[in-house]
Amino acid sequence: MSDTQLIRCPACGASNRVPREKIEQGLEPVCGRCKTPLPAGGKPATVTDATFAVEVEGSPLPVLLDMWAPWCGPCRMMEPLIDELAAELAGRVRVAKLNVDENPATAARFNAHSIPTLLVLKAGREVDRIVGAQPKSEIARRLERVMT
Repeated sequence: MSDTQLIRCPACGASNRVPREKIEQGLEPVCGRCKTPLPAGGKPATVTDATFAVEVEGSPLPVLLDMWAPWCGPCRMMEPLIDELAAELAGRVRVAKLNVDENPATAARFNAHSIPTLLVLKAGREVDRIVGAQPKSEIARRLERVMT
């Protein structure tokens, strides 16, 4: 049997076995139950004020929300770490990015006065907040608490 990756569907929560070779070929897997595209590429989703409720609050997976701005140096330093976490935790944690300049309502709702701000949300509720640039190991350690 080929090497497979277990990916949880962000829409219905079903676990799907996806062969790694299919992902490497650039094929986009879909959920066997609801046919929603699966986050196999391991890239953070971009969310907006308009899509926040569906993309983040409605997620069956815990969500790491990166609140950032393009002019923010520490935010840009964190970007590769966030991308790595998205790839490594695909199917266990959903990683999303929210540009605070373009989406002020959500930024205000969560009182994101300093950026980068990383929110850890489970079932739509904030369970942890990480403010400022942090090492990848610290972010992963704090995510472990919500992945159990």
